Amino acid sequence: MAKKVRAPDDPVRRLEKLAAEEHASKSALQLQGAEMVLQRDARRWEISEGLDFVMSHDAELLTGLEDA
Repeated sequence: MAKKVRAPDDPVRRLEKLAAEEHASKSALQLQGAEMVLQRDARRWEISEGLDFVMSHDAELLTGLEDA
């Protein structure tokens, strides 16, 4: 699925420079960037879920530590 992405000139020039330095296509770098954003979001969700679990299952223990 091909899509065009509009971006300001400066990031486009920087992406072109990086692509040339890395011997990669701009599309490949854009896909890498998108994957990094998706992984970061997934990690944030995992951390949030873990904290929710701890807060709901260990609330009494945490309260006891708070009072110590």
